[in-house]
Amino acid sequence: MRVSETKIKVRYVETDQMGIVHHSNYYAWFEVGRTEFIKESGMTYKQMEEENIMIPLVESRCKYIVGAKYEDELTVKTKIEELNGAKVIFSYEVVRDEDNVVLAKGNTVHAFVNKSFKIINIKKSNPDVWQRIQQLL
Repeated sequence: MRVSETKIKVRYVETDQMGIVHHSNYYAWFEVGRTEFIKESGMTYKQMEEENIMIPLVESRCKYIVGAKYEDELTVKTKIEELNGAKVIFSYEVVRDEDNVVLAKGNTVHAFVNKSFKIINIKKSNPDVWQRIQQLL
């Protein structure tokens, strides 16, 4: 199973009064990891949209284990947990590089839809994009 690794350095703006990264930032980091992961297939989100394929978020989950702090260097590890013609589930681990401690784990569920937000079967509607995504497994 392919795992994409995306580097993140915690910015001051991402922390709260306690000096810990605010929980909402993990979802933004998940998106960065997912975007980079999709690029590894040889296409971008923008190119998918040009092919009339969108992948809106329909569900998300994050378990916070240890808080990240200002200037921590992190790696977002992204992989596909499940893939079928109608949806894709990405899973993530946020790891502190200094000591390899897992700070958070989560996943996001995305439906395949067209620009009219009608659910599509990507296997049938765009076999080329389906094959590119399957390569990421």
